[in-house]
Amino acid sequence: MSSDSQSGAPLDTRLVRDLAKILRDRELTEIELEHDGLKLRIAREITAAPVVQTIAAAPASLAAPAAVAAPAAPAAAPPETPAPADATDMSAHPGVVPSPMVGTAYLKPSPDAENFVKVGDNVSQGDTILLVEAMKTFNPITADKSGKIAEILVEDGQPVEYGEPLFILV
Repeated sequence: MSSDSQSGAPLDTRLVRDLAKILRDRELTEIELEHDGLKLRIAREITAAPVVQTIAAAPASLAAPAAVAAPAAPAAAPPETPAPADATDMSAHPGVVPSPMVGTAYLKPSPDAENFVKVGDNVSQGDTILLVEAMKTFNPITADKSGKIAEILVEDGQPVEYGEPLFILV
């Protein structure tokens, strides 16, 4: 039996070597080629390097905290002030708009411009509230409904994570 394929043409071993080189050079796991009835699949197994995680132990010189005695008389309560918004607490708010990507949040279109919006502004669906820059691309983050900006949870130039609350719209 000859080394011909179904089409009758001999298999070019240089082609196989070239495909294997492309696979290696491009860090691909497989290449599949079909031409003139010849179907060729070249694959390689990639093993990941072991991950080493180091956890620092607490210094041994730390003593357990001493018990604190309760005050004899209750101190006067400070006047009620709203606590600053914690982004993690706000993620369950029905009007929160999360970041759709990892990047840097910008509240204005350019460094010398005014912010897109401020707390208390009324916005319409589709209005740009801020930008998230990712991979040198400025992505507008818009109001998903009409309403009022209740709170802006990020600062200009702040790094943001995927899903991190950006602002609250009521």
